[in-house]
Amino acid sequence: MGRKIVRRRVVRATRDGVTRVREEKLAGEEPLEIRFGHTSFTTSMRTPGDDFDLVAGFLLAEGIVSKPEHLVAMRYCMGTDEQGNQTYNVIEVQLGFGAVPPDMSTARNVVTSSACGICGTNSIDEVRKKSTFELDSSMGRLTLDTLLNMPDTLRESQQLFSSTGGVHAAGLFSTSGELLILREDVGRHNAVDKVLGAALREGRLPLQETVLQVSGRASFELVQKAAMAGIPVLTAVSAPSSLAADLADEAGLTLAAFSRGHSVNIYTHAERVVSA
Repeated sequence: MGRKIVRRRVVRATRDGVTRVREEKLAGEEPLEIRFGHTSFTTSMRTPGDDFDLVAGFLLAEGIVSKPEHLVAMRYCMGTDEQGNQTYNVIEVQLGFGAVPPDMSTARNVVTSSACGICGTNSIDEVRKKSTFELDSSMGRLTLDTLLNMPDTLRESQQLFSSTGGVHAAGLFSTSGELLILREDVGRHNAVDKVLGAALREGRLPLQETVLQVSGRASFELVQKAAMAGIPVLTAVSAPSSLAADLADEAGLTLAAFSRGHSVNIYTHAERVVSA
């Protein structure tokens, strides 16, 4: 398996003219290619590890799968580096009955960067996908204190970030504040895909009584991914985009942002968050 952490020698320089050589830990970043029937569908830059979760979550967000049985098999294919060593950077997917086979004519024609999960799609209309799971307004209610405690709980559990300072995190919480699944990655969307993929593979969907906490901002794609998994509440430590708020409002999802431990902005469907 490719490494999550890569060590590199750096020169540390300060204003007073002092320089010294030291070793730093960097978050690993490598390509992951997803194939169907030996045909490439997309390639994404990610932090190695939890790759099957990443693929499952990505396919969930794409509307291809929604149940564990939709994924018959995932396996690493032959992918080698210059020395001929297995890189574990190619995964072949076999879909089961009930899955929606992808239209290979719409396969991503560019490498998806770790910064954006929807780059390379043919049109913005394709991104507005209908979820298998409806968001029930009576589900996902939680207290304000529980919501405000989630960023600290997430941060305290981020081992890879503590080592490198270079990854995002996503955490799936129960509405009582229990951290159920945590994943880290150089890409925000990858961290979310890994969380959703793990939940899918464990048979947890729909995630009706959960909250998705992310370490960065709340973009359109993250709202879409949460809705596709049936998650009623998405909360972020940084800002949301206007399109994220529009989609959350339309989907019936509670979108909270600027959650900083003492205050939070709730942009849509604030009725799920109660003061006590």
